[in-house]
This record gives sequence, structure tokens and C-alpha cells, in this order.
Amino acid sequence: MGALYYLIEVLYDGTSHFSMAILGAIIGMLIGLLNEYGLKWETPLWKQLLIGECIILPLEFFTGYLLHFVLDIQPPVWDYSELPLNLLGQTSLFFAPVFLPCILLAILIDDYYRYFFMSEEKPRYKIF
Repeated sequence: MGALYYLIEVLYDGTSHFSMAILGAIIGMLIGLLNEYGLKWETPLWKQLLIGECIILPLEFFTGYLLHFVLDIQPPVWDYSELPLNLLGQTSLFFAPVFLPCILLAILIDDYYRYFFMSEEKPRYKIF
């Protein structure tokens, strides 16, 4: 998941930072852990996507804050201060819809990985 997150950013922006691979791996693990602790197959997919947003947006903010304000990495890895609905330039609700396909991909990869390689139940989804 970390490599995929990094690759998506490179395809989108032409560049990335190794911290994005670490962030992507953490996000992928947390989304995967939702299967272990609480979410059932009956949980509508839209709710899973919303939970994923609640994981990604704060983690993106805290990662950006750590890199840019605490560690003072220069030049900044990203700066969303020009975008609407941003928080200290480290995350922006403007990107929330962009993250939805990434979250869906993380859900599908984790579910099918568990099915094919860990002999868990075949994935099934409820949209609403």
C-alpha cells in the first residue's frame, strides 16, 4: 500500500517524498485493521469510504505538520495553503474526493488479499 500511495502521487504530481510511502503503508494497515476490529460485510461501502477519509485526512495533516513544522524539511514536501478548506496548508478537504478511489482500492486490495492468501471469507459489498 505504501508503494501504491507513492506511485499514485508520482503519477499525479510527477514527484513524491519517501514519507508518502510510509504514510501510505500506515493508512493501508489502518484501513485493513477495520476488517479485524469492527466492520462487518453488512457495513455499507459508503460508510467504509467515509471512515477511510477520517483516517487519511488527519494522518496527512499530522504527517505534514511533523515534516514541515517540527522537522522543518525544506523545501516543503507539499503545501496546500493555496487550496480552499485547508488546515495550515497541510491538508485540504479539496482533496477528500480524490482520496475516495484510493480508499476503495485499499479496501479491495485488503479484502481480496485476505481471501486469496489467508483463506478468509470471499468479499461481498453492500453499497448502501
